[in-house]
Amino acid sequence: MNDAATNAPVLVTGGTGTLGGHVLPRLRAAGRRLRVLSRTSHRSGDGVEYVTGDLLADEGIASAVDGVHTVLHLAGGPKGDDRATANLVRAATRAGVRHLVYISVIGAGRVPIGYFKAKHDAERAVSESGVPWTTLRAAQFHDLVFTVVQKMGAMPIVPNPKVVRFQPVDSRDVADRLVDLVQGTPSGLVPELAGPRVYPMADLVRSYLAARGRRRPFLPVPVPGAVGRAYRNGDNLTVDGVTVGSRSWEAFLAEKLG
Repeated sequence: MNDAATNAPVLVTGGTGTLGGHVLPRLRAAGRRLRVLSRTSHRSGDGVEYVTGDLLADEGIASAVDGVHTVLHLAGGPKGDDRATANLVRAATRAGVRHLVYISVIGAGRVPIGYFKAKHDAERAVSESGVPWTTLRAAQFHDLVFTVVQKMGAMPIVPNPKVVRFQPVDSRDVADRLVDLVQGTPSGLVPELAGPRVYPMADLVRSYLAARGRRRPFLPVPVPGAVGRAYRNGDNLTVDGVTVGSRSWEAFLAEKLG
């Protein structure tokens, strides 16, 4: 990476989220100037400039990408990732951004659920933008899985969709990989990143309950149709050419519950 690229700020969307909280200090430690796009105002400092804007509403993006060499697009939600990314891509193209790094999800384009479709459409917006790009598909984060199993474990009877399996990855492992990608050259679609093991959904809930000293009965539930076939086929998983994170679900759970 040349001096001009190193001296130009990196724009990070979603920098105030879980993943952003790991990425920002790592990029700062690498000596990068940072600009964070957020829907709410924050005080700038410690080498991080905060700018206010809204990707979905297409507000404040042009000024956010002005003078930026690299964009790290972490922002995401249950709906609208495709539209938000398309808005960001248009602004990045006009501003002459030279590297767009995007975090997507394993199963994008394969699992027939709206979230996965939106992620796949966002990937296409990035790859067809004309901006040099890198996309990393990652598995579900330990943090998200913990939220899900915590809610399921609070039920008097836990539903058990037997076909559903996850290969959760630690968000710190994802942050480490993204920092490497930001520091590197545009690489297209890079190897997917998942955790060390694949778990049936019920096993994840049971491990949480055991750690809390609780027991619950489980009730098998079907997952019908195309969604069931996708999970049965493991379309949300990856085994070939995958990069494996170092932090296990068990280690995360022990750390989380203290």
